[in-house]
Amino acid sequence: MRTLLLTLLLVALLPASAGNKGGYPLLWDRHDPVLQQQLEKIMGTLGYDRAIKDKRLAVVLVDITRLKKPRVAAVNGNTMIYAASVPKLAILLGAFVEIREGNMILDDATRQSLTDMIRYSSNREATRMLNLVGKERLLEILQSEEFDLYDPEVGGGLWVGKEYGKSPAYQRDPLHNFSHGATAMQVARFYYLLETGQVVGKELSAEMKAMLGDPGIKHKFVKGLEGYPAVKIYRKSGSWRQWHGDSAIVEAGSKKYIVVGLAEDAHGGAWLSRMIKPIHELMVPELPAYYDD
Repeated sequence: MRTLLLTLLLVALLPASAGNKGGYPLLWDRHDPVLQQQLEKIMGTLGYDRAIKDKRLAVVLVDITRLKKPRVAAVNGNTMIYAASVPKLAILLGAFVEIREGNMILDDATRQSLTDMIRYSSNREATRMLNLVGKERLLEILQSEEFDLYDPEVGGGLWVGKEYGKSPAYQRDPLHNFSHGATAMQVARFYYLLETGQVVGKELSAEMKAMLGDPGIKHKFVKGLEGYPAVKIYRKSGSWRQWHGDSAIVEAGSKKYIVVGLAEDAHGGAWLSRMIKPIHELMVPELPAYYDD
């Protein structure tokens, strides 16, 4: 009850401009109590309650089968966690905003660089794209009223304050001092804005989504979904030391959902691989798994 009341309070404080275009609702006010109960039951069955209580695991699940009527469930959705390569999503966003504004050109070299950054998590290409967008410019985009993907009033969000390499951080986030951080809810918002064409328009959004498809690294959510038929996954993951994250739009048959998981544990990658199975069976009940677990 306390979590729900806090969520409602945060919704009341949010600016109306934070993503409500084309008749699409804000995810902040689409909490679904039935889906919430189902998500919490899955987490409890998997034995993740302690990690959730200790805020070492954050999960957001959004049913987007009906895009204008999303259903949201979350555990620690506004808890910011070190997210390794997941915030490369922010660099992708920044690049496409600059392409939209005419400050960058989406030529073959840029398309390949962005694709390698997302599908294969290339640190070299991430740093190259970050510097092309501009470090301060990217933080400006993330905190802008247009996107509000980093907002101190809701725990923070997507943040890139360091190149992807050995260089020191140039600007850590003001709330938690992370160089690369995220909240699960803000990552889910990124995917919803992308899927509804609210990021850079439908044509460029389709280019962005294509880069998120055909994952080149087969672990976490991708590994967990291997035994299921007719699944398409558009994702970005990340790992560094004990921090593990994955995030995706998953499509199967007529069903479509967003799922984000951020974990701080040596076994966090395995947690994400395990949790996606019951989550997928919840969201796509007509497509049972074909695997021997």
